[in-house]
Amino acid sequence: MNVQHIEVALGERSYDIELGVGILGGVGALCRALGLSGTAAVVSNTTVAPLYFETVRASLEEAGYRAIEVILPDGEAYKNSTTLNLIYDGLVDASLDRGSFILALGGGVIGDMAGFAAASFLRGIPFIQLPTTLLSQVDSSVGGKTGINHPRGKNLIGAFYQPKAVLIDVNTLDTLPEREYRSGLGEIVKYGAVLDGDFFTFLEQNVEKLLARDKEALIHAVARSCAIKAKVVALDEREGGIRAVLNYGHTLGHAVETLTEYTGYLHGEAVAIGMVQAAKISHHYGYCSDSDRGRIDALVGALGLPAELPAFPAERYAEALSHDKKVRDKGLLFICNRGIGAYKMERVTDLKALLEICGIGE
Repeated sequence: MNVQHIEVALGERSYDIELGVGILGGVGALCRALGLSGTAAVVSNTTVAPLYFETVRASLEEAGYRAIEVILPDGEAYKNSTTLNLIYDGLVDASLDRGSFILALGGGVIGDMAGFAAASFLRGIPFIQLPTTLLSQVDSSVGGKTGINHPRGKNLIGAFYQPKAVLIDVNTLDTLPEREYRSGLGEIVKYGAVLDGDFFTFLEQNVEKLLARDKEALIHAVARSCAIKAKVVALDEREGGIRAVLNYGHTLGHAVETLTEYTGYLHGEAVAIGMVQAAKISHHYGYCSDSDRGRIDALVGALGLPAELPAFPAERYAEALSHDKKVRDKGLLFICNRGIGAYKMERVTDLKALLEICGIGE
């Protein structure tokens, strides 16, 4: 079994991302190797649990653990304090103590909420990420961001809390609905657009293979995305500087999600819209050529992702942007692409002018 190991180097909080095909059944042995003990609480949702919980449970029990499940409703709309309390209820009901641990089995919503529960339950117990969607495998499972949404903004409540390990089995992508899968591809584009021009070219050249879920192309895309993110996180764990670059496409993307109440677009779709608009803004500021902008537009289109901002008044967009976590000192930190494969951070104080570049409010 060929397993790739990618280190997230954070000193005493360092951990490995294990990536391979058909490796989910090895999670029990991984937990033993990490020295974890006590009860294993598997947090999942109504979509993923029927597919993969038994594999995880059997592996944990074979390794000598007591495994319990906490099953949540599926969807971004449930990433809130009410659902978070369902996790706490399950942990209390199963009598988990500080010697126990959590496994997050599912996509980004599960990973974020289970991670936040782990960070806060009994003031912190260990957890492991078992991401089952492409989006979570290449982004949210790596880096220690955990949390929930607030009605007035995405991920406004949370904590930085690193997992003990991330185990990525790309076979779980076989059961992922097509729209969810393409959403994950949208997040992958981000890494190439602002951090690795050669990777962006790889994505352009392998659109058909990626859409066909070719395992070799997938392994490369997921591994490269994780390696890029791991390097950025190692340099800036708590998003005080360079880590903000990972928000390319997310500023307007989060606004789209907020305005549509997390029901109109999947996260990667919203990010795709945000990247197309960010490229437009980057071109306006002179950071990228019309050709560079065209390449980003073309790749987003080839992957079957949306590009246009939904129709809301400029005032609504400005309100959503004003609650963005990257707003500091009365200015919004906006991530631009400098050509393809590099970036420029731009402090924006005139949200109206920014929106006009995107055709909002003209």
